[in-house]
Amino acid sequence: MGKIIFSKPCVFEGKEYTEIILDFESLTGHDLINASNQARALGDNSPVLELSKTYLAVIAAKAGKVPVDMILALPAKDFTNVTLSVQNFLLEQI
Repeated sequence: MGKIIFSKPCVFEGKEYTEIILDFESLTGHDLINASNQARALGDNSPVLELSKTYLAVIAAKAGKVPVDMILALPAKDFTNVTLSVQNFLLEQI
């Protein structure tokens, strides 16, 4: 699990978020395939999904048990921290 504390609180749909806990260990292959499909539905055409911010945001939402729109609403610095954490998880064994 990875805990990321946001640089400032993010209010999304009336709820304030100050951090996110990414439970990578709970993810399955089905989750990654579903994330791929969702990223494509959001217009992502990246040839390598592990480098796609949209795909990484969808996985972060699943691992953090929050809506993907909440991840997309984060300030740029926090969004980057979250998506890089997901990317590191996906690529650490390569």
